[in-house]
Amino acid sequence: MQTIAVLSDIHGNMQALEAVLLDIERQGADKIICLGDLVGKGPNPTEVTDLIFAQCDVVVRGNWDELVVNIQDDENFSWHADKLGVERLAKLKQLPFSYDCIISGRHVRMLHASPQSVYHRVQPWDDKEKRLGMFEFTAQLNDPLHPCQSPDIVIYGDIHQAYLQHIQGRTLLNCGSVGNPLDMTQASYVLITGQLGSIEQDSFSVQFCRVPYDIEQAVRAAERSDMPAVKPYVRELRTGVYRGLQKPE
Repeated sequence: MQTIAVLSDIHGNMQALEAVLLDIERQGADKIICLGDLVGKGPNPTEVTDLIFAQCDVVVRGNWDELVVNIQDDENFSWHADKLGVERLAKLKQLPFSYDCIISGRHVRMLHASPQSVYHRVQPWDDKEKRLGMFEFTAQLNDPLHPCQSPDIVIYGDIHQAYLQHIQGRTLLNCGSVGNPLDMTQASYVLITGQLGSIEQDSFSVQFCRVPYDIEQAVRAAERSDMPAVKPYVRELRTGVYRGLQKPE
């Protein structure tokens, strides 16, 4: 049996990432997969990007990773791009859209938001047809294993809320957010245990992991920086409530 840690949406929060990586080490994970949004929002895009590329076996592209690479005339993106520099931006640009593997006889597809786009958001309360769309095959997918086949399990990030649902015999799973959780104020990731690469049906388990970290240290890091949108970022860290749902101060 192997244990695979799946994490996502670090958003430049170095304090949360360090806490999660320590917990992953304690759990003895054999492989680490990151589902994107390394950067954006938080004050440490450079440090987070370097650590993710050093520690993760697979990294796929998130919407913020793409926006920071492509948009130069908006400070919310260009600030992070300036910190990252040309070499790191080139690495982010080359990230794949998705990753497929077989675990204990199950076809598992991992991506940032949906098979349609890194910007196509799917929530756990969306209608059934939209959630079933997470199992569709699109031209963007990188699947050398079973091209055009529907996976048994889809794991994604993007929405910053961890959950698991069974839909018509398949499993839809969100690993939550490391650096900007919007369901509770603890970093989130998932541990998958099974036989990686085995086509034989064998035991398979999913464990949701919540990791407390020093939020006030992360707040101080943001407030010491000259990053844009500090106040809404800090409020999200402290409350776990999306800025679009918060009342203005």
